Amino acid sequence: MLRIEEYAPIVGQATIYELFRLARQLEGKTIQNINSTAVGGGVAEILSRMMPLLKQLGLNARWDVIKGNEKFYAVTKKFHNGLHGVPVEVSREEYDWFLEINRQNAEELDFADIVFVHDPQPIGLIEKRASIGRNWVWRCHIDSSQPNKTIWKFLERYITMYDAAVFSAPAFEARLPIRQVLISPSIDPLSDKNKELPEDVINATFERYGIDRSRPVITQISRFDFLKDPLGVIRAYKMAKRSMDMQLVLAGGGATDDPEGPMIMEQVKEEADKDKDIFVLFLPPSSDLEINALQRGSTIVLQKSLREGFGLTVSEALWKGKPVIAGAVGGIPLQIRHQYSGILTHSIEGTAQWIKRLLSEPEFAAKLGANGREHIRNNFLITRHIKDYLLLFLSLFYADDIVHFS
Repeated sequence: MLRIEEYAPIVGQATIYELFRLARQLEGKTIQNINSTAVGGGVAEILSRMMPLLKQLGLNARWDVIKGNEKFYAVTKKFHNGLHGVPVEVSREEYDWFLEINRQNAEELDFADIVFVHDPQPIGLIEKRASIGRNWVWRCHIDSSQPNKTIWKFLERYITMYDAAVFSAPAFEARLPIRQVLISPSIDPLSDKNKELPEDVINATFERYGIDRSRPVITQISRFDFLKDPLGVIRAYKMAKRSMDMQLVLAGGGATDDPEGPMIMEQVKEEADKDKDIFVLFLPPSSDLEINALQRGSTIVLQKSLREGFGLTVSEALWKGKPVIAGAVGGIPLQIRHQYSGILTHSIEGTAQWIKRLLSEPEFAAKLGANGREHIRNNFLITRHIKDYLLLFLSLFYADDIVHFS
């Protein structure tokens, strides 16, 4: 287990002292995070890295995962897509089933002083507030800037019962009668996914998958989700490859609360159409070192999302000094300043053109990566994220100090 003092060489000793000072003011309070999956996806990853550090700061922090079945997660996947603006239909029976599962979980959970609920899946737990009180915060990790109106109207009834709502980017602000707080996600620079790796480890990973590092490698690492646009990635690669040699790696896994993953992966394999230079890799949750190696060994990293809550794979790649081409959606523009710390793209054609340009101009590509790394160091590391959460928790007891969207 990493000690929080090990982050001092990266972020400075003063930052570590500040975290301890803030944490001391929460002495005696129990903080409870609740989400829908222990593995897979950015929420579980952030919580798994953050919980040990919160405890080292002296906080009584815990993490609970709600229970659900296939039917429940099929409904919540509709909510997820609907918040992203995808047209979906949810029946009255499905709404009722969603609430029933939340109520069952609410009866089994022991709620803490601060209840921090992540995303739509456990949002209905707030019904318990009327009988038990507590301080409740809802955290939305999804791009909710243009939500399906029906889905949003249903969820809004529960969001407004919380003390505060936390969003990842200013564009996700909603008209709500409760306080709204902007807290961007983060990466852990010392995790297996982001720590420095010896060159032989990187080479061994590429050899294991049969990828030739002597030729350009374009990589996207994401869950197999149509909103990550893996089919668009393949089409952009095919356009760019008409004039330049390259290989494409599409690597990712799934999450226990996402039933669409296997279907999307099959579509990706069909689109690849036996191209020997396209590598479609399904990576289990324990593949952090492989992901790290694939990103570090790639020439360019893509994140061609159509909608995105934040897209931490962008921060991961930039932290490794890689040039990144990403969709100009959700929280990605917070991580990339176009043509300075990366490239923002709006189309398949644009993505293909930028791939060719970065391969043709390696010095420009390297400068993007270097600028990107410093931007992540200053804004999107886990120590900043913890500080923001500590200030949020403190503000629950001093409501007038909570930070509002302007």
